[in-house]
Amino acid sequence: MDNAIYAALTRQSGLMREMRTVANNIANAETTGFRREGVVFSEHLTSLDRRGETLSMANARGREIDLRPASLTGTGGTWDMGLESDGFFMVATPEGNRLTRAGAFMPSADGQIVNGDGHALLDDGQAPIAVPPGASNIAIGPDGTVSADGEPLARVGIFAPGPPEQMRHDGGTLFAAEGAEPLPEATLRQGFLESSNVDPVLEIARMVEVQRAYELGQSFLDAEDRRIRAAISALTS
Repeated sequence: MDNAIYAALTRQSGLMREMRTVANNIANAETTGFRREGVVFSEHLTSLDRRGETLSMANARGREIDLRPASLTGTGGTWDMGLESDGFFMVATPEGNRLTRAGAFMPSADGQIVNGDGHALLDDGQAPIAVPPGASNIAIGPDGTVSADGEPLARVGIFAPGPPEQMRHDGGTLFAAEGAEPLPEATLRQGFLESSNVDPVLEIARMVEVQRAYELGQSFLDAEDRRIRAAISALTS
């Protein structure tokens, strides 16, 4: 196969990956706490011979997570929390602790505060937060302190993730918690939820760009295929 086709195919593969990422962003434009993702393209050089000639190919394995905050929407829910600052909540999942910006929580049957998937919300010591039976007048302060009837119970943990380039999306609104550290000055608001930070208009525009780039690459591959077939036909006739 001609080297030009190898190079084009790697680019097409990367564009397909980016198209899937853009489609996932659009699908989650209304998902509470969702963080937009992008694909990072880089150049991969492969040696062709001992003379030092190389083949340049596209590498689109990198992912970029957009950590910009989104707007907060008032819900009035006692256990709804929206972060006004950087950082993430931490929840306990069967696969280990995970970070999330989705702040829709509720008390479970045993008094633990959990999200919609039943994952326990953790405090700043990474322990589950529980509310005593019969507790009322629940208040959550801007610093995350949870109080019932005026008595403090726990402090919601707000954590800074590791380096952005090392963040790993773990599905939905969850991210791996490796390297996470407590944020001492984080601010949250009770009764609010953070929206997705996806801009649907920009994502749709990007989808059109990616589709056109893919179609252009496919046209190039078709032209290369015709050229090779013509060359083979000329040599064998």
